[in-house]
Amino acid sequence: MGSRNMYVMGYVPYGADGIIIRVEADIRRGIPGIDITGLAQGAVREAKERVRVAFRNSGYTFPPDRILINLAPAGVRKESAGLDLPIALSVMAAAGLAPSLDNLMVMGELELSGHLRPVRGVLAATAAGLQAGIRDFIVPVENALEAAILAEGHVMAAATLGEAVHALMVRAETGSLPVESRAVPGAVKTGEQMAAPACTGDFSEVRGQGRYKRALEIAAAGGHNLLVFGPPGAGKTMLSRRMPSIMPPLVPWEAVEVTRLHSLAGQIKAERQTGETCLITRPPFRSPHHSASAEGILGGGKALRPGEISLAHFGVLFLDEAPEFRINVLQSLREPLEDKVITIARAEGPVRLPADFQLLLAANSCPCGRLGIRSKAAAGLSCFCTPEEVHRYWRKFGGALLDRVELRVPVSSPKIEQMRQPQEEPSSRIAERVFRAVETQQERFKGTAIRRNARLSPGMIDTYCVLTNEAESALHQAAAQLGLSGRAFHGVLRVARTIADLEGKDSILAVHILEAIQHRRLGDDPYDVFNEEGSG
Repeated sequence: MGSRNMYVMGYVPYGADGIIIRVEADIRRGIPGIDITGLAQGAVREAKERVRVAFRNSGYTFPPDRILINLAPAGVRKESAGLDLPIALSVMAAAGLAPSLDNLMVMGELELSGHLRPVRGVLAATAAGLQAGIRDFIVPVENALEAAILAEGHVMAAATLGEAVHALMVRAETGSLPVESRAVPGAVKTGEQMAAPACTGDFSEVRGQGRYKRALEIAAAGGHNLLVFGPPGAGKTMLSRRMPSIMPPLVPWEAVEVTRLHSLAGQIKAERQTGETCLITRPPFRSPHHSASAEGILGGGKALRPGEISLAHFGVLFLDEAPEFRINVLQSLREPLEDKVITIARAEGPVRLPADFQLLLAANSCPCGRLGIRSKAAAGLSCFCTPEEVHRYWRKFGGALLDRVELRVPVSSPKIEQMRQPQEEPSSRIAERVFRAVETQQERFKGTAIRRNARLSPGMIDTYCVLTNEAESALHQAAAQLGLSGRAFHGVLRVARTIADLEGKDSILAVHILEAIQHRRLGDDPYDVFNEEGSG
């Protein structure tokens, strides 16, 4: 008896792009059994048993012959239950139970009953497949909206193995899959989703801390990094968690990129897909616990998933109680903040994950948290830490990391009269200024790879940061007095550019430089919390 070879395209999530896998099946006479070649790992090795039982429970007869499954490229380790359906269909095609599988990518994990379970990385798989010229896609029902973001009209949502086979029969007769039309919502096409995300709170709910609110507004408008420090209860975390309420929505290509990374990490949940679209149109706001490992923050693992810095791509990574994070985790953020990518060295070769995020750090000024409390009731309860303990605590940041933080804000507990004052400016009003500033930047940087002022390279600063004579004089005087590094000098100019955008000014004025300096000059020393200008 001659052999019959058939293949279908599958996908394995790996790093930022994943790998398209050619799943080949060969059936020939011999002792019945299934062999899988091509460095199959874990769940892929076990697929042969799931496929065999799913065949029987779906009403099909499994071939009583010797079956060889090859996963190409053979030199790449493969760990994904999403190859169950490609393996099953390739065996069916080889046995004559299913028609041709050409120009097709399929994904899905099989239950023993023959039902399909959702898998991660479907949006990334669709993007890779379209780039490779693949036209049609069969995915589990729970992943259908995710795949339809890019391949609308060419995605078949299958609930069972039987439905997938039926779709192939229809495709062989009509030339196309029996797909359900899924119109992409207008918000996905235009990026116009201005409403604040739910459960973030509003700036008006926080009394006082005007300087901190202003710093958050500048950070949201320009994509700048920010450090806030002071005693517990001052509102550091409360205000930080309200930052998404003033951030502009993602434009369409940004939304697709962010959703793709979350899909690769398995963060696109089924409940998200009960609405019109699973596309993430708001900037992500990630807030990992301080016990997180370096692998969890940076990415990695056996299957190499994106970490928190990649999941915060085009959004915010918020590290609350920042000095409590491991020092190696904090210091490993320096290169991604500069390069906007994280490179993970593996035996198979380096893998680059996107990490264009802005860093938001919140910290107490000392380990006990009392440094900076100045009320009369606390006069006899001063900080319990020794100067050495305070500086050891603060040294976890390191000068190199702090030098990359353009905005530093010391805060103290609000005064009683501030707590009773009328409601303050709402997030919606702040967001209007932020949105206008972002639109100005989008128009300014059209045709370049720059998204926000914070990403301006030193070579572009002279072009886009035009100063008046008074502003030039104020900048050089402040740089000389504060001893700013070259990076800090450029950081002041980027922040001043954002402040000017918030005010609708084409040129940077002296007042913009002075405000940028005020936000930059503190934070190198924890005792800056006693600075009167930073206590409001």
